[in-house]
Amino acid sequence: MIQRWIAFSILLVAILVSSGCSVSPTRIHRADAIVAADMQHPLDCDRADHCAIDSPLLDAAHDALASSTEAQPVHAVTLLNDSEAAMVARLNLIRAAQHSIDVQTYIWDQDDAGQLVLNELLKAARRGVKVRILADQLFSFGDPALLNRLASAHENLEVRLYNPTFHEAQTSAVEFTAGIVCCFRKFNQRMHNKLLLVDNAIGITGGRNYQDRYFDWDADFDYVDRDVMVGGPAALAMAASFETFWKHKRSTPLTHLRDVNRRILDGDGAQPWPPPHYAHPQRVARVLDEAEDGEWLDDALVSETLRTGRVDYFSDLPAKTEQPQQHDAREFTAHVMRLVGAAKHEVVMQTPYLVLSQRAQDIFANLHQRETPPRIIVSTNSLASTDAFAVYAISYKHRKRYLKDLGFEIYEMKPRAAGPADDNAEASADDAPPPAEQGEHGKAARRRIGTERGLLGSRSQARRNRPAPLTGEGRRFGLHAKSLVVDDDFAMVGSHNFDPRSDHYNTEAGVIVYDARFANELRESILRDTQPENAWVVAPRQQSSLSLAIGNISASLPIFDLWPYRYATSYELKAGCTPMRPSDPAFFSCYTPVGDFPDVASSPKLIYTRLITAFGSSAMGVL
Repeated sequence: MIQRWIAFSILLVAILVSSGCSVSPTRIHRADAIVAADMQHPLDCDRADHCAIDSPLLDAAHDALASSTEAQPVHAVTLLNDSEAAMVARLNLIRAAQHSIDVQTYIWDQDDAGQLVLNELLKAARRGVKVRILADQLFSFGDPALLNRLASAHENLEVRLYNPTFHEAQTSAVEFTAGIVCCFRKFNQRMHNKLLLVDNAIGITGGRNYQDRYFDWDADFDYVDRDVMVGGPAALAMAASFETFWKHKRSTPLTHLRDVNRRILDGDGAQPWPPPHYAHPQRVARVLDEAEDGEWLDDALVSETLRTGRVDYFSDLPAKTEQPQQHDAREFTAHVMRLVGAAKHEVVMQTPYLVLSQRAQDIFANLHQRETPPRIIVSTNSLASTDAFAVYAISYKHRKRYLKDLGFEIYEMKPRAAGPADDNAEASADDAPPPAEQGEHGKAARRRIGTERGLLGSRSQARRNRPAPLTGEGRRFGLHAKSLVVDDDFAMVGSHNFDPRSDHYNTEAGVIVYDARFANELRESILRDTQPENAWVVAPRQQSSLSLAIGNISASLPIFDLWPYRYATSYELKAGCTPMRPSDPAFFSCYTPVGDFPDVASSPKLIYTRLITAFGSSAMGVL
């Protein structure tokens, strides 16, 4: 055992020494020359509009820009709850682009969703549209061979990776560990922003990455997520933010990545771009048809669009861990906190990870101490619905604080929630892969798993981050939306998880819409996810005073918090009863306790959750 640790330590040192060096200017120059020689230039269109399709979405954005003044901005805003509409909106805008497309994301997989969007962007580049892709390195692409092809795929397409580990596109398990050892803050800071911006006129931002599960295309586990599409002056702020990230030193061109550079220099010249290989071609064909179907677009998107006034787009600065003292470095984070602190009668919050930073706890504590505190409704994940059980374990430890000291009403999503299943039935159609697609390819697709938890989710850790096994079979849903409504007056949709990681490490972005209609629409969407068919209610456990006292002492300990009977547990509404708040005197007569981890089967995950609750509270700052 000691010999293994010595060997591992030597390997870490070797990686730190060998990987710490960036690619030499000579090698970059040589790779750039090869890429320039291999670069594809032909255009598929010679029209001035680059053969863009008609788009009512882009038309609405241009109309909003034309109608806007500095004093009175006009915006076209569409809430994208439905995953099918979220994908179709992206495809329609990509095909409608006449000048430019900028894409920023945290995860880009090579499953159907990732391949489809990447292929459509390449087609746009071949039409003559300038396309730029900026993806966080840790969970995007990860295949030097693919990036080698992308480097010379077309002169109108450029790809950069943000904050690459040891100047490489692909991170091994040992390099992952070495990154934590040598340079934790830099390595741990990820670009969590999500943005698709077309012609600097309309943008989509929110929670969705480019992976099947964000669009209900995964047969096993899908996210309940949300975006917002905004056309108008806010798109100019999106463009400025993207430009800031694009030009930052952590945004690395492909030829500067050691493994990609090596492939370019050692390769056999340009490789032809392969056609996409879809596991579900019928489903892909359907959304592509819908993207050019005027009637479908009118029904699903145009009819849901609001014409409104003020909309603000906020984004943290890149590398905010380097300059946290700068006011603008955490602009979005700070603005979200100010919004919450100004609440008068209600805050409705939806977050996948209920692990609050100290600053957020202080804000909510101040609200709860008012003479007439606002109601705080929180929609979040249960252990059965989350793919980040370690984060859930810390949230579980602090349930009493959230309920009693902060006044939260907590609703945890059921893994087989009826609402999401009904909403996204259209998107998940054509799930069963053709017989030829089953076998090893299908198994590999099912093994892939993306995660938003940064250090808790490297590719090497994918198996450990799988959701906890359930007592039943079937597709499960996990909450991934990050949204906030304050006092029915304004609402936020973005990438911020309201947790320490979003506060201190990851860069975040989102929009704030100052419109009561939009706020009410978002509020109703979140509250629907708290209904009995979709969520369990977390409320105080009925237990003896002795058990409660022991539990209080145990929960106050930073370690050895082993008492199994927590202050609170999960409740299910009884048949024939009407939903009510936990503060209602009749609550316990209409709700029955279903245990702390309902629907979760006995497994090591339960043991791990208990252990992290008992011993892992010190990790809260980086979760």
